[in-house]
Amino acid sequence: MSSIFSRLRFVLVETSHPGNIGAAARAIKTMGFDDLVLVRPRFADALAREEAIAFASGALDVLEKARVVDTLEQALEGIQYAAALSARLREYSPPVHTPRQFAESVAGQDGLRAALVLGSERYGLSNESVLQCQALVNIPANPDYSSLNLAQAVQLLAYECRMAEAGGAGGAGSEGAPAGAGRIGFLGDPASAGQIEGMYAHLEQALVQLGYLDPTNPKKLMPRLRRLFTRTSLETEEVNILRGIAGHIISACKK
Repeated sequence: MSSIFSRLRFVLVETSHPGNIGAAARAIKTMGFDDLVLVRPRFADALAREEAIAFASGALDVLEKARVVDTLEQALEGIQYAAALSARLREYSPPVHTPRQFAESVAGQDGLRAALVLGSERYGLSNESVLQCQALVNIPANPDYSSLNLAQAVQLLAYECRMAEAGGAGGAGSEGAPAGAGRIGFLGDPASAGQIEGMYAHLEQALVQLGYLDPTNPKKLMPRLRRLFTRTSLETEEVNILRGIAGHIISACKK
């Protein structure tokens, strides 16, 4: 059985302060993780900045291994289950979990490649970034002051994931697990984030061709469909079926 330590990636989006990047690297290393990806940090050389190195305090190997990419899609390559961390709940957010529910869910699914996505210190994550994830993690903090430092949030989540792995928590019937996990006779390979994004684009194209979706006035159709599908833990074969349906709709509309 593969451990959560080799399956969980931490993704920091548009981080402003190199010191927070170094502190985040230290936080995940102390809990046994080492997969860190940065999306468009404020400084191109953020990983090599003096503040990042100083705050890493012994976690330089994590910084040296970390990658910098241009898009969230690139950061989620190879990932099958991504969760966005946000203190702000969204109208069309994916299913909401506590850090413990997320940790137990991932720890209990052998082989599942997962990612935790955290936004910038000032603005958090955009709605578009949240919609690219299959879950939203919300820390049940003081409602009058729920703001956490970025590295503190990383530390809390990394700790919960370590405890879930150590305790063997999660698996079939675990509260907060993706819908259907462990409760059907056969589980196929979970679809990757990239495969799911491709399905959404294909489905949107089909709905436009069908005349059901007006691209000049789309309203909330696609966000609602995203919300629907994020509750299903899509498998690769299911994504292929939906794309096949979309392809046939497009072909039929062109005749």
